[in-house]
Amino acid sequence: MNPMDLLRSNLSRVRIPEPTNRIFKQECCVSFDTPRSEGGLFVDLNSFLAYGKDHVGWNFEKTGNPVYLHIKQTRKLVAPEDRPSKKPTLLAIGVEGGFDNNEAEYDETHRIVILPEYVTLSCPSVELPEKVRLAVDAILMAEGAERKEQVAAWTADKKQTSAYAMNLQQIDNGVIIPPSGWKCAKCDKRDNLWLNLTDGMILCGRRNWDGTGGNNHAVEHYKETGYPLAVKLGTITSDLEGADVFSYPEDDSVVDPLLAQHLAFFGIDFSSLQKTEMTTAERELDQNTNFDWNRIQESGQDVEPLFGPGYTGLVNLGNSCYLAATMQVMFSTHAFCTRFYTLEPLKAAFEAAPADPTVDLNMQLTKLAHGLLSGKYSVPAQEKDAAANAAPATDTKQEGIPPRMFKAVIAASHPEFSSMRQQDALEFFLHFVDQVERVHSGKPEVDPTKSFKFGIEERISCPSGKVAYNRRLDYILSLGIPLDEATNKEELAAFQKLKMERISEGKDVTNEEIVRPRVPLEACLATFSAPEELPDFYSTALKAKTTATKSAGLTSFPDYLVLHMRKFVMEAGWVPKKLDGYIDVPDIIDISHMRSKGLQPGEELLPEGGPGDEVQSNKPVANKDIVSQLVSMGFNHLHCEKAVVNTSNAGVEEAMNWLLSHMDDPDIDMPLSQETQCAAIDQSKVETLLSFGFSEEVARNALKASGGDIEKATDWIFNNPDASTSSDMDAATSSTAQTPADAGLPDGGGKYRLFGIVSHIGTSTQCGHYVAHILKDGRWVIFNDNKVGASVDPPKEMGYLYFFERLNS
Repeated sequence: MNPMDLLRSNLSRVRIPEPTNRIFKQECCVSFDTPRSEGGLFVDLNSFLAYGKDHVGWNFEKTGNPVYLHIKQTRKLVAPEDRPSKKPTLLAIGVEGGFDNNEAEYDETHRIVILPEYVTLSCPSVELPEKVRLAVDAILMAEGAERKEQVAAWTADKKQTSAYAMNLQQIDNGVIIPPSGWKCAKCDKRDNLWLNLTDGMILCGRRNWDGTGGNNHAVEHYKETGYPLAVKLGTITSDLEGADVFSYPEDDSVVDPLLAQHLAFFGIDFSSLQKTEMTTAERELDQNTNFDWNRIQESGQDVEPLFGPGYTGLVNLGNSCYLAATMQVMFSTHAFCTRFYTLEPLKAAFEAAPADPTVDLNMQLTKLAHGLLSGKYSVPAQEKDAAANAAPATDTKQEGIPPRMFKAVIAASHPEFSSMRQQDALEFFLHFVDQVERVHSGKPEVDPTKSFKFGIEERISCPSGKVAYNRRLDYILSLGIPLDEATNKEELAAFQKLKMERISEGKDVTNEEIVRPRVPLEACLATFSAPEELPDFYSTALKAKTTATKSAGLTSFPDYLVLHMRKFVMEAGWVPKKLDGYIDVPDIIDISHMRSKGLQPGEELLPEGGPGDEVQSNKPVANKDIVSQLVSMGFNHLHCEKAVVNTSNAGVEEAMNWLLSHMDDPDIDMPLSQETQCAAIDQSKVETLLSFGFSEEVARNALKASGGDIEKATDWIFNNPDASTSSDMDAATSSTAQTPADAGLPDGGGKYRLFGIVSHIGTSTQCGHYVAHILKDGRWVIFNDNKVGASVDPPKEMGYLYFFERLNS
């Protein structure tokens, strides 16, 4: 059969794409091959999914789709004088006036290929059937729309200066705005609050179409008074440019150049701002960032580029360094390398994937693992500006692989990670392990995230002499940084003296003169275990509120221990501030002393609360001031209350860390009253489990272990057939016993070796840059997006996340 007849016989397997169809033509679904790869790219004319030359055969075997559009791009050689460099006038890439990304030019050729014999036909050609020509044209035309979306994501909206800002009249009516506890002056709303900059009225924002949001009191106030500008409480930080200022007559978000002055009028203290055009963040950058930026990226160091398996860079997709740094560390662990590379061939993952492998997390994780670990894509990049008629030179860096499909899948359930904005690496890590754990819900024995999971036990001691033990599971150990434990106090005192002298002279200290506190990691670990007071603890023994003491320890030691350094704190003026200090981190740590001891001989447990008790759980009442501060940052009120309760009123910082770690909890929206009922164990649920044939003691223990969820309780019973039927399963009876919740988790000795660091530079976790340093093959390696090299001086003292691997004893 000649090629054209073969094509006609397969026309039933060709589709013309509709406008709603997703079309892939830039990257293979199961590898990082592109039209520029040696074999080009094959686009399935039925599913519109793309495959590299080594994988298109797999798709034919799986789907039987035989007709493909083959796209091949070959690089042009252009003389440098043909591509003049223009100064950018727009914060965008690839658009008129934007940054010139010096992208090389390519010639593109097309063919029709029919599998399994790879019969080829020329394209374009008038001899091709009309259906095929229409399908090809639609696929190639779709690139324009895709390009527009990419450019739109990069183009930044620029706010205009309000015409009302410079001459704004403010009414001296004695109003002073407190740092917390805000409420709408006309209703009970405590979130979405706006401060009118004329008269200091705090009023709620607009009502959304679905009934959420505010009650329109702020905009109604403008209609009544004509006072034009308002700033959203909770968006004001030390970097005033990030504040959300709205102009009602201009009906848009605007810039208020005199915002600091307008806020100070109502007692909001920004005295730390200098009387210049520089914001606090700009001054901080001017003084410190050059040093810090160079330090974490090892700029100026003679960094040897590295290539090969395990040394593959990740292309920055636009503020995606938080993802790149985190994933480089994760795929440097034995757990993830084994699960998604050693034991998961690409073909097996593809065959197990649904019809569209781009939406399957297991497939995209396997693709990412093979891209990073195979070494196939870890080769020197071609020079972008090679001269015409000259052989392409090689650069000292690599092009890296773009984790587009992985990012799309992992971010599908998280709108922030779907955006092009910078994100918190800690929040992404927790979201990532949660999603991977969900994928493995049916086969937990191969779940690599369990290597990071460990148990935490809190011991609460009541003045009655009795105790309570609460347990939970976590993936991170979040540590405060006690600056008062700095080991260089004399140097700090001398620096402060020098700084005051310079200020009195109207000068700044130089980068070389700045001295930062140096805090030992042991002091940070001690803050986790140190006893703390719980002022509003309800004692079921005393039947009254009292002050109890809480301490914490670990019930198991994971294979990989992740330490989060809480570098961001709330200042008295409700301004988030980054702690300016260093952590002295040794290569080897021993946390054996942090293992919890459980219920000790002679200790008596607090009695369980009964239905008639004033408070039915051993959790304190939420501190309203802490809750209001969190709400002002834009968090849901119920979520804030839960965070404050679950961190025992420890403070805003602790509650915020709990919030970020538990945003995806299935019971996050359950009212606290219902949680209390669960804590007291719902008798109807006990009876439901009794109807399944379980004993009452087992049913109560299961419900207690699962937070009152019947389905989880049933799973707990089947997973713990030999579980004790003790009346209080939360109390361990020895230092080595594990609770059923801990069962199946890795455990071992307390000695760990540092192997990974994620560092951050910037005024908040939502801006700046992230870089990873990883110990590989006995040496430290820097992963800075697509740049990979041998680290000369890893910034161990500047980590935001530290990754430790347990040493086998």
